[in-house]
Amino acid sequence: MLQKFKTLFCAYGHLLIPILYAPFYIITFIWLENRPVSQITIIEMEIDKYIPFCEYFIIPYYLWFGYIALTVLTFAFLPDRKDYYRLCLMLGVGMTIFLFVSYIWPNGLQLRPAQLPRDNFCTDLVRFLQKSDTSTNVFPSIHCYNSMVANAAIWKNEILSKKKGIKWASLILSTSVLLSTLFLKQHSLMDLLGAAVMFILFYIPLYLIPQWQQQKHAKKIVSGKLS
Repeated sequence: MLQKFKTLFCAYGHLLIPILYAPFYIITFIWLENRPVSQITIIEMEIDKYIPFCEYFIIPYYLWFGYIALTVLTFAFLPDRKDYYRLCLMLGVGMTIFLFVSYIWPNGLQLRPAQLPRDNFCTDLVRFLQKSDTSTNVFPSIHCYNSMVANAAIWKNEILSKKKGIKWASLILSTSVLLSTLFLKQHSLMDLLGAAVMFILFYIPLYLIPQWQQQKHAKKIVSGKLS
């Protein structure tokens, strides 16, 4: 029995990373959403006023949940676990930083329209979203950050990067998610930019620097063989 448990743990123990982190994130986020705060910093940019509301972006906004979950699950079963751990690290650390920022710097926005301009299925979904998700704790946008991380992981993976359909579907969906946060008035452009900065700060050491080192090492090997 113990041997069987060890075998299962060696084969699937890495799946515990998102399974254990998810409850921590959800519980902390709910607490942050409902805790009383004396002052909230309103985050807005002038350009936000010129971005029109479009309820149809609710579709990619909701698809985000499946997109991130499917990406993590796919990487969990790829042969090279290194990319899976790198993906989990970027997602986990970024989301934890978001929780910390929300705790020390309560923030929010006032971009949501007082009344939705139309009545249709998508606006019904928007109303449901607005009831379940307040307009507080928005910086940096986790919808944007996680989308950037998932897309980068797919494009940098040795196996998935060779599948053009998956690559471009990921790029289109992740871009649609970024736009959805703005057109649904769920986030300010500042939230998106904050997510982009955080993404770059992790992307460089976790992806670019190892890639440069690998290329440099390969050049040394080639030059050594030629000499």
